[in-house]
Amino acid sequence: MSTSTLVITGASRGIGLATARLFASEGWRVVNISRSPIDLEGAVQLGIDLSDAGWESAQSDELLASVAGSARIALVHNAGLLGKDSVPTLDAAHLARALQVNVIAPQQLNRLLLPVMGAGSSIVYVGSTLGEKAVAGACSYVVSKHALIGLMRATCQDLAGRGIHTACVCPGFTDTEMLRAHVGADEAILGSLAGSMTFGRLISPGEVAETIRFCSLNPVINGSVIHANLGQVER
Repeated sequence: MSTSTLVITGASRGIGLATARLFASEGWRVVNISRSPIDLEGAVQLGIDLSDAGWESAQSDELLASVAGSARIALVHNAGLLGKDSVPTLDAAHLARALQVNVIAPQQLNRLLLPVMGAGSSIVYVGSTLGEKAVAGACSYVVSKHALIGLMRATCQDLAGRGIHTACVCPGFTDTEMLRAHVGADEAILGSLAGSMTFGRLISPGEVAETIRFCSLNPVINGSVIHANLGQVER
């Protein structure tokens, strides 16, 4: 078994899949935590539903067994739940589910894996440009991504001296299944989003994967929020 292991959530598609494939191409063992299996030969698939707060007690042993013997672990919190909701209509149950997937599950994974993460390991959170601003109609996502940046900053401070670094990568509009589903696969909307970037196009999942890789391997960015958004046109 490789002594370097990537543990990533939500790697069955989009940014997660691109990241898993990139690490695997460089000899890392890949452990994917998601409800759907990953299309990557040799990857370990842990079929965990992170929206279920009780997953930790039921499947922690399986998770720890999957990283046994790893000298270095890159933990990438990529899974995310993006809903259409707003302050006037968002109820407690839907907000709680978004927080469970986007914030609480990452901390559950931190608590479980940190005891076996040695110096040189890393924790990378995949946030969003909406972690530092807001748009209408995505209340639970905005709230949870703001909280995720706070969790990353707390991680930096609480792990001081352990040789484990952290960062939050905040992608802009990336051409993923999640984005396309959110806009109803409307090409006009996708074109408008592309036009809001200074390069006039959507970001590719592979570009975000390269950014996650950089953050995983470079402790100098410890505690940083890294915006991977091609530059957004200010209006």
